[in-house]
Amino acid sequence: MNVSEIFAISLFAVMTLLTFALFAYDKASAKKGGRRIPERVLLLCSFLLGGAGGLLGMLVCRHKTKHWYFCFLVPIFAALSVVVVVVAVVMT
Repeated sequence: MNVSEIFAISLFAVMTLLTFALFAYDKASAKKGGRRIPERVLLLCSFLLGGAGGLLGMLVCRHKTKHWYFCFLVPIFAALSVVVVVVAVVMT
């Protein structure tokens, strides 16, 4: 593996973990009535290679599953994230 492949995979992993953590934190905050993470931040992180983490956050934490735009956009972002990383690895 060369440096660009390692970078692409690492960035994908970090963004996936970060996005999942944000979804989980927001769900916990929602239950406690605490400070929430704005929806646009959750969607932006999902778009920026964190789609897999957003999708896992929706499924595991059962968070944002009643919002049609999350149910529509996050799976698309997850698929795009995987495609971008695969293309980045294959093209190098």
